[in-house]
Amino acid sequence: MNAPARHRTPPGPGRPRALVLRALGLGDLLTVVPALRALRRHLPRHEIVLAAPERLTEAAAATGLVDRLLPASAAGRAVPTDLAWTGPPPDLAVDLHGNGPPSHLLLQRLRPGRILAYAHPGTPGIPGPRWREDEHERERWCRLLDWYGIAADPAEVQIPAPSVPSPAPGAVIVHPGADAAARCWPKERFAAVAGEVRRRGHEVVVTAGAGEGSLARFVAAEAGLPPAAVLGGAQDVPFDRLAALVAGARCVVVGDTGLAHLATALGTASVVLFGPVAPRLWGPPVDARHRVLWHPAGDGSAHPGDAHGRVPDERLLTITVGEVVSAIGELLKRPQATIAGTQCAHPETDTEAAALTRGLRTPG
Repeated sequence: MNAPARHRTPPGPGRPRALVLRALGLGDLLTVVPALRALRRHLPRHEIVLAAPERLTEAAAATGLVDRLLPASAAGRAVPTDLAWTGPPPDLAVDLHGNGPPSHLLLQRLRPGRILAYAHPGTPGIPGPRWREDEHERERWCRLLDWYGIAADPAEVQIPAPSVPSPAPGAVIVHPGADAAARCWPKERFAAVAGEVRRRGHEVVVTAGAGEGSLARFVAAEAGLPPAAVLGGAQDVPFDRLAALVAGARCVVVGDTGLAHLATALGTASVVLFGPVAPRLWGPPVDARHRVLWHPAGDGSAHPGDAHGRVPDERLLTITVGEVVSAIGELLKRPQATIAGTQCAHPETDTEAAALTRGLRTPG
């Protein structure tokens, strides 16, 4: 895994090593890109090793910020029970996974020279800042590094543009899946949105993660799309192809899941649907390229529902098809969009975008 830093010390005997623990999903990896960038700047001579699920190897490499991936995973959002670290102890271990004894003790067992982590009474030997529940994920990990004297900017979300061409340049991507039912907007509504976008002359691609094939095929069929419009399903779309697709898309329509964070990292316009968790914790940056749809219950809570619940969250269900189509229409009004650092012309006129919104025929 190679990073673009011009003054990076090449791998070799005696090179200091830093271990970063973030053994979670794709969206979780992308939200710590600003923190990883800060570490890369601060540690130009270190080999930075990321402990994360093996399926994220290509995604981690694509950030250009870590040197290699150490396979590590656990069920759900739990902390791995062990790390297959070899050789001398790491010079530095950074906990970007959690805020308590499970992750702290996992790193302490490796006897690193130093640990950077949030403070917790269960591990009093580790100094650190106080954990805050109501904090955006990007800001949380940058604040941790700032406390230790490592300057980190949560706005530095970008990853390099993929080198492979998009399989569907200029398409609107619809991603109906998520890793929990609580964050899955109904498939019938995704199909209604996809169908309306198709009727207005835009290419639509429905993406699916491993095991989401039947969901994606339903959305495509109900929207009048051909089977070839579905990418993924039996297994994840290879990351380089997925990143190229997102980088070259007109817009991504998605729930609170990994593909939303990929759109943010590549500078692609997005419509993101939130339910059990407030967008102030996991949403995209405030930017004209992104539209966030969320209807809180009014209590002001950042966690009004269960993000890992087994049924769609009631707040998510209040988002209508009309709202989503309207948000897409607003994004299609933009004459140009900067995608992964490249200016991409959008020939559609404001009139066509408005027609997309007015032409909705399926109620929410």
